[in-house]
Parts: sequence; C-alpha cells; structure tokens
Amino acid sequence: MTKAPIDKIILGIDPGTSIMGYGIIHVQKQELKLVTYGVIHLTKIELHPDKLKRIFDRVLQLIDEYHPDEMAIEAPFFGKNVQSMLKLGRAQGVAIAAALYRNLPFEEYTPKKIKQSITGSGNASKEQVAAMLMRLFKLKELPKHLDATDGLAAALCHHFQGGIGEHNKSKSGSWKAFISENPKRIGSK
Repeated sequence: MTKAPIDKIILGIDPGTSIMGYGIIHVQKQELKLVTYGVIHLTKIELHPDKLKRIFDRVLQLIDEYHPDEMAIEAPFFGKNVQSMLKLGRAQGVAIAAALYRNLPFEEYTPKKIKQSITGSGNASKEQVAAMLMRLFKLKELPKHLDATDGLAAALCHHFQGGIGEHNKSKSGSWKAFISENPKRIGSK
C-alpha cells in the first residue's frame, strides 16, 4: 500500500498575551515551503478580554486567508506566576476556539518537543531555534520578534511529528505502534 503524496498547509501558533507568533508552511511531498510568518501585537490593548477577542479575530483571518489544513499550537508551560499562566492558557484556548470554529484540526506540542524537533535539543534557546529555521527556509535575517519563528517552529514540529502531539499520544507511544510503523528497525538477536 502506498501513501498518498503529502500536500498540506500547516498553521503554527505561539500563543501570547503581549505578542503572539504565527507561521505557515506548505508541505508538498518532501518539500517544505515557507508561506508566511509574523506576530500579532497585543501590547497596546489594555483589557484582557479585548486581547482575547483580537487573538480570535486574527487567527480566523489567518485561517480564512491561507486555508491551512491543520494547526499546531504550543502548549502552555508551567511557571511560577499563576496569573501569567492563566492568561497564556486563555490566549491558547481562544486560538484553539478559532480553529474549532472553522473546523480546523489542531494539535498541541510542548515547548520542549518543539525545540527538540527543530534543533535536536529540548533545551535550545529561542535564538537557536530561529537560527535553525533561518537555515532551513533560507531566511536572510532574524525577525524583530522571535515569537514569529516560534510560531513557525510549531508548524514545522507538527510536520516532523507526523501530526502526533499531546492530544494524539495514544495513536503512538506504544511499542506495538512503534513496531508496526518501523518494521525494519526491529532486529533479531
């Protein structure tokens, strides 16, 4: 059985309440193409509910303009500031709500998983992630805000992980699944 050729557009989101990063890639067979990447500035918006509305509206605009097939979003990480974590979680939830509103499948990836997928190290810095993306996509210069490359990294991670993130761990992660997906890697002694 042969697999159908891959042809899909992936929207990656790095949620934030001050700056939210996004990146969109087009995967055609084995070729990766950068469609666009950037940030959504939220610092001038005073009230948190207004920031959430702006996130929802802009993610819908990205979906409507670029017609992605899937969305990848960075999962909130655990920090010491509970209020910041709650706000970040809301920002992520609103971006997910926009995807759900447009019936766009989504997947979450931990920051460590995204860094590991892009650089090979889960402890890589934002700068290291950005540098690797610059090489992969032949970008001329770093963006002003690395949140943009973080959004791009989420999209690329989704591709590298075969769309299996935090929600779909049950689809993989078992030895049985690994063996069935990688028969040539299993050797006999």
